[in-house]
Parts: sequence; C-alpha cells; structure tokens
Amino acid sequence: MTITNGPGNGDAPGSDHPGDRPIRVLLADDQPLLRAGFRMVLGSEPGLDIIGEASDGISAVDLARRLLPDVVLMDIRMPRQDGVAATKAIVGARLPVRVLVLTTFDLDEYIVGALRAGASGFLTKDVPADDLVAAIRTVAAGDAVVAPRILRNLLDRFAAVLPDPNASAQDGLDVLTDREREVLSLLARGLSNAEIARELSVSETTVKTHVGHVLTKLRLRDRVQAVVFAYETGLVRPGS
Repeated sequence: MTITNGPGNGDAPGSDHPGDRPIRVLLADDQPLLRAGFRMVLGSEPGLDIIGEASDGISAVDLARRLLPDVVLMDIRMPRQDGVAATKAIVGARLPVRVLVLTTFDLDEYIVGALRAGASGFLTKDVPADDLVAAIRTVAAGDAVVAPRILRNLLDRFAAVLPDPNASAQDGLDVLTDREREVLSLLARGLSNAEIARELSVSETTVKTHVGHVLTKLRLRDRVQAVVFAYETGLVRPGS
C-alpha cells in the first residue's frame, strides 16, 4: 500500500474528523465471513468504532446517510448495487463521509470507476491488518490512499473507461494559472512534490502551495481526484 502526500501534509485542508473521538467505520461487503474478519481486526483497534454493516450497495448508501460514518470500507462488487454506484451516490449526496474501496485485484477497471466517483483510495482484500488500519486513519484525516504513479498506471491501462475530453470539462482548467496547470500535469504524471520541485526548480513548499491552490480552485478533495481530473480534461493523455 502506498499513501500519497495528501491534504494532511500541507496540500489542502484535511478532514473535519475530531481527533478526540473514535473514527466511525461502516463495513460494506456481501461476504459475511469477510465482514466478520474486518470487524474482528478493526473492532480491537483503539480509536476505531465499527458502527454498521451492509451486504449490498443500496444498504451501504442507506446506512451512510443515516449513520454518517467517517469512512465506508466499500467492496467493489456487490449485489443490487455495486461499490462504484454506491460510492457515487454517497459522494453525490455531499455526505461528510469518505469511501475506501476494497477489491480482489489491484488492476481492476472498477477501481477507476470508484475513484472517478469520488473514492479516497483503494486496497486489496488481502491487505495486512496494520496497513488497513493505517489506511482508514489516513482517509479519515482527509488524505488519499493510492499513489499518483499507481493511479496513472491504472488510468493508462483502462483508458477506454474514461470519457473523451470535451470543451465543458476543459473549461475547468481556465481557473488555473499557467504554473498551476503545469504542476497539475506533472502531478498527474505520477511525480511527487519533491520531484515536481526539482522539475520546476522551485522549493517543495512552493509546490505544496500550488497543489493546494489547484485542489481548492477545482473543488477537489485530494490528489487522486486531481489526477483523474487531469485525464478527464485531456490535460494528460494515456501513455503520454
């Protein structure tokens, strides 16, 4: 698992999750044994509280609306409504809830759909317990759990699931300065803040400031969404 340099590292404001109460987690998976396993692992972890379980996407959305967890641990493939549609519904409702998707395979076109829908990252189901706990804490804090370089590989591989760039999407780039657009392009190519700083011959602090401005101006929550946005607008093209 790779954790990006997200808002909590200075790119943009983090989550509103108060540090003095447990992180509230909703489990969404159609396999009872997997839910039981996650509950056993997470339930014994200080600072985490499992507040509900859902066996399909529709139930996950309903419980997210009613319980307002900090993080939904969302299976990608579920009956009635899959994790992509459920993620889109939760994010579209503007709930103060972040989604961390689970998948059996790390190269899965459904992952791209979930990230485009607003998920804050993804994990494979065989993730070590310590990494799972760290990922939940990271997402609850407002950061993303997928490195831009890994996301770029996903987007390149599954370019067919991305919409063709159109004028209305590209209009969103107009709010950025030339330097901010340059930073976004480099970020979308998988470069870290330090690598962008070397490329542009500026300080890493300056890069963090630019990334923060990009996220704020484009109303994006984290670097993962910024990478997806760069592909959707055609600023970066698969294989470039």
